[in-house]
Formats: sequence, structure tokens, C-alpha cells
Amino acid sequence: MTKKPILIPELTVLGFAKSVDFYTRLAKFEVLYDRPENDFAMLMMNGSHLMIEGLTDKSRSWLSGQMERPFGRGMNLQIQVQDVQSLYENFRKAHYPIFLEIEEKWYRIDDKEKGHKQFLVQDPDGYLLRFFEEIGTRPVNA
Repeated sequence: MTKKPILIPELTVLGFAKSVDFYTRLAKFEVLYDRPENDFAMLMMNGSHLMIEGLTDKSRSWLSGQMERPFGRGMNLQIQVQDVQSLYENFRKAHYPIFLEIEEKWYRIDDKEKGHKQFLVQDPDGYLLRFFEEIGTRPVNA
């Protein structure tokens, strides 16, 4: 049984069906459960959980301001995946716009660096998603 994360982002979306398609077909999340009567779905991929809810009269909204695209400005969701290259190719085959092309990036953590192979896309509402796969650890200045 998968342990439920203690932090699960909930994204407000304008086109619920379009968002479900994006997250399941392109990003390869699975629907754990949904409430179509509320335009709501709980999604999961590789231990990452995400909720999406349509901004409609059927949904319960806790908006703190006006919603303007791109949503989530100033934030990106980092999502670890098993095979980032395959996921990247899935987006490319669908001719989906890539925000940041796939790259290898090393991040310093104290006296070591952790390597990521990563790329970024925006979902249909403009939320920025950074999909990555760990590629190793090395000493600083390697």
C-alpha cells in the first residue's frame, strides 16, 4: 500500500476535462478517484499526488484573488519520475510545447551535488511542472 503524502497540491483549472486528459495521457498520472459531479480528481504518479478541481459553479472554491493565466505564477511543481526521457518523448510526440527542454542539472547540497535530468512544461492553465529523474551524486567541483 502506498503511503499517502502529507502535502498534496490542489490546482484550480478552467477546463476540467482538458486537464484530466493532460495529466493522464501526456503526464502519465493515474486517476485514484474522482467526483465528476464536482469537477474533481485525485491523481497519482510514482508516489506524487495532485488534486485538480474545475472552476465552475459545481466546485467549492477557496480563491484568494482573481484567476488569470498563467496560474501558479512564481511556483513550479517538481515531480520525480522513473523515466524522464520517455515522458519527455511523450510530450514531444504530442507536439506539446516544452517550457524548458530536457537538460542535465546539478544542484549543490552542502559538500555534494545531486544530478537531475529534467524538463519543464506548463499544463493547460499555465501551472509549471518540472519532471525530473535523479542521475547521481558527486562531490562539489567534480
